[in-house]
Amino acid sequence: MSASDFSIHNLPFGVFEAEGRPPRAGIAIGEKILDLAGAAAAGHFDDLGIPDPEVFSQRTLNAFIALGKPHWRAVRARAARILEGDPANLLVEQRAARMLLPVAVGDYVDFYSSEEHATNVGSMFRDPKNALMPNWKYLPVGYHGRSSSVILGGQDVHRPKGQINPANGIPEFAPSRALDFELEMAFIVGRDTALGSSLRPDDAEDCIFGMTLLNDWSARDIQRWEYVPLGPFLGKSFATSISPWIVTLDALEPFRVAGPPQDPPPLDYLRTSGDRNLDIELEVWLQPESEAEPMRVCRTNFRGMYWNMAQQLAHLTSNGTNLRVGDLCGSGTISGRAPDSFGSMLELCWNGARPLKFPGGAVRSFVEDGDTVIMRAFAGRDRNRVGFGELKTKILPAV
Repeated sequence: MSASDFSIHNLPFGVFEAEGRPPRAGIAIGEKILDLAGAAAAGHFDDLGIPDPEVFSQRTLNAFIALGKPHWRAVRARAARILEGDPANLLVEQRAARMLLPVAVGDYVDFYSSEEHATNVGSMFRDPKNALMPNWKYLPVGYHGRSSSVILGGQDVHRPKGQINPANGIPEFAPSRALDFELEMAFIVGRDTALGSSLRPDDAEDCIFGMTLLNDWSARDIQRWEYVPLGPFLGKSFATSISPWIVTLDALEPFRVAGPPQDPPPLDYLRTSGDRNLDIELEVWLQPESEAEPMRVCRTNFRGMYWNMAQQLAHLTSNGTNLRVGDLCGSGTISGRAPDSFGSMLELCWNGARPLKFPGGAVRSFVEDGDTVIMRAFAGRDRNRVGFGELKTKILPAV
């Protein structure tokens, strides 16, 4: 998947710097970026009621996002009109730009919303007949991550170190031997809410700016030793990668679908109406340094997630916690039913029992030093295709 996947139907937002221009907001279109700061300076947005055009000349999108949904829609629609003309002086080649983290992430929450993924993990490490924990079908399980280690795709990640106890004896401090990717989508919060308030599911999507790809890296051996009794900690917090472009929910409207049946029915505060899931195809490719080409190891779809984004936000705020513009919420690993649709190495290789074999001879049970993980996502086909670009990360040795 290349930058050409960004079409006039998509118009995702990001932040870039290029050709001597300081950081600024942009919209991807084909192999180019529409310079929104330049468009504002040229007066293209003068009649849109934007209080300060400098929102397009900042290092993150937070100030622009805080303007609210009517302005997101107005700018996106005006950008489409600009692109129908001759905006050559406002276009920058993507290959000449350096992408920046699109938002300043205040808080990061990761959910656990794929029934297939939760069942696989529960089957591996608990009773296969009771793979799901008793609470799983009653609430969107999640954890609070570390926003300081949310990084942009393309930035290399060093293998984490931590306490490992492979033999259930005395633990050792060492580099992780079970480094894993987790294929996820994420949404960006687009509106502040007040402390003490909560959202109903049917209102929650008004608080979502858009979606991006996310890889919630996991050191499975560190995680396995430390997670009892409080859950994910150092086995997760060393890095979370996101892609540079944010696709608005408006662009994804044609791809709404019904989610899987929820049984038992959710409690009242989690009940939704209408189609709340999205038909988004996802792929993971893995390339060891010894291999000439990457190999696709996973193909799955976001539509099968048991808990949808509206329910996740409703549950997140149900205790009165507040949201802030730029907060990041990950879906949790996206896995399907087929073995080649599992969204992590833990599942694909079934905790090492079924290693992946590559054409050039490499064998993998987890991600090794020098490996490059590539994630891609798109909705629709042909002229109606909406792409999320690419999330690409190389693993370096521990330091």
